[in-house]
Amino acid sequence: MLRYRSPRWLPGGHLQTIWPVLFARRHAGPPPQFRRERWNTPDGDFVDADWLGEDRDAPLLVMFHGLEGSSASTYAQSFADRARTLGWRFVMPHFRGCSGELNRAPRAYHSGDHEEIGWMLQQARARHAGPIVAAGVSLGGNALLRWAEEAGDTAARTVCAVAAVCSPIDLAAGGHAIGRGFNRQVYTRMFLRSMKPKALAKLAQHPGLFDAERLRAARTLYEFDNVFTAPLHGFRDTDDYWARGSARPHLHRIRIPALVLNALNDPFVPAASLPRPHEVGAHVTLWQPAHGGHVGFPGGRWPGHVLTLPEQVTAWLAAALPRVGQAEDAAAAPPA
Repeated sequence: MLRYRSPRWLPGGHLQTIWPVLFARRHAGPPPQFRRERWNTPDGDFVDADWLGEDRDAPLLVMFHGLEGSSASTYAQSFADRARTLGWRFVMPHFRGCSGELNRAPRAYHSGDHEEIGWMLQQARARHAGPIVAAGVSLGGNALLRWAEEAGDTAARTVCAVAAVCSPIDLAAGGHAIGRGFNRQVYTRMFLRSMKPKALAKLAQHPGLFDAERLRAARTLYEFDNVFTAPLHGFRDTDDYWARGSARPHLHRIRIPALVLNALNDPFVPAASLPRPHEVGAHVTLWQPAHGGHVGFPGGRWPGHVLTLPEQVTAWLAAALPRVGQAEDAAAAPPA
């Protein structure tokens, strides 16, 4: 169970979400210095992956970012720092259009993009000899779970375990929550301020791809997804996308250790939308602490830090790694 107690000086889900991004310390050592590598996709596009560490035999943490995130995100910096402290390698493949350069294809990314997750994990596997664990934050966590669900028994060929951190595994519940009240005025506006210009740049690349005026008029993620995300990625509309992309209905299909971590006061993810233990399979562990906000979990004295979350999640993932003796035995064993 996640051992987390929120600071008395930082109460409530909104403060625990916003303050860490703006002010909290995000690494114990110096800022991570990533090495960027470009992976060419089968459809003529590219994915930029940021690496930390060179030991190909050490455990590798593959991290998938959230909506409009990147390796500069607070959580990416803190998880990379933790991986470095543990002696692990770290890589964050950026979803298309999120690495600072517009991607080429008439597509972007979405919460149920399990095929893209699978392809990215294959690229990481091809470049690393040691064991791999994967973590996804928010949107990236839901997509990672969808991959584990679809991969079933074959997932273990690629990774030892997966973790979804603060992920809206019921996309409809999360999508409607972020479209109301304070969430709409603050978080939705923040996301659309980044997403709309990128979508319009995509339209300039591929004229006729969608209706520009409808996109400019979108005031919620539901409306944006109806114009852009859903049709570009093969969904009928937002409702179809949110229904087919949600990980929650399929958690029982996962066949590798999977952590699903959600704070009950997350402004983006209603507590009522979270699964109960009897609703998931035997391979799934639910952590649902009372506090933490959305990818916040600040700790320490003012102004605080965000080191608790990566410490706890990597400790859980480490328990799924093969012991040194087991790994040596597996490497020495003749092929079947």
